[in-house]
Amino acid sequence: MIGFDAAGVEVRAAADGSGPAVGTRVVGFAEGGGFGALRAMDAVDVAVVPDGVDLGETATLPVAGGTALRVLEQAGPLLGRRVLVTGATGGVGGFAAQLAALGGAYLIGVAGSEDGRRCVAQLGADEAVGAVDRVTEPVDVVIDTVGGEQFVAAYGLLAPGGSLQSVGWAAGREAALPVGPTLGSKEPKAIVSVYNGGGLTDRQTQLGRLLVLVAAGRLRVPVGWRGPWDKIVDAVQALADRTLRGKAVLDVD
Repeated sequence: MIGFDAAGVEVRAAADGSGPAVGTRVVGFAEGGGFGALRAMDAVDVAVVPDGVDLGETATLPVAGGTALRVLEQAGPLLGRRVLVTGATGGVGGFAAQLAALGGAYLIGVAGSEDGRRCVAQLGADEAVGAVDRVTEPVDVVIDTVGGEQFVAAYGLLAPGGSLQSVGWAAGREAALPVGPTLGSKEPKAIVSVYNGGGLTDRQTQLGRLLVLVAAGRLRVPVGWRGPWDKIVDAVQALADRTLRGKAVLDVD
């Protein structure tokens, strides 16, 4: 979702006094997306950025970081559980991998390239593999951002009582489950859709939790491309070519 995230300095406070004061460094979510030197946001979707934390880096948090946090909350307690993250070098995948590791999970990250697997290892993965079919033991939670064949293979790895959290569909291909895998189990496996939209999300609290981790150096912000906003074509091309690991940040002068 291009342009939904933004960070900057408050120039006009909310009329009802509910938001941050003028001059406060903030990050937030803007419905509808877009880019501009000035952005209007609902006060409930804005959080204060701690001193010393880079504004450009915090701009990656609302959609990708917030979605990753919701995914893991839906998955339940992680301590000692085996968690598989597909697309672990992407925006949501990169945050989900780190948060799962921080939650005490045994983390398995999937990345297609050798360089990607090195990146996944740096994010805290216990195992970094090139494909889902390289995983040989059952897992308790799958966080899938890819879809297609990986979705099917990952579902097949779930232990009884496990859940597959479906976040994205980067593959752009259908997922065809074989006949019968969802039937007849005393401990069923779940496929859970993920939605981090308005009405369900306390963004201030969500962003506050993420910012505490970033400020403490415990959560690494995966910025794969950063440049001036008149170079947006380069950023979009990197996204389209799937050469971008993590998030793209545009700096507005």
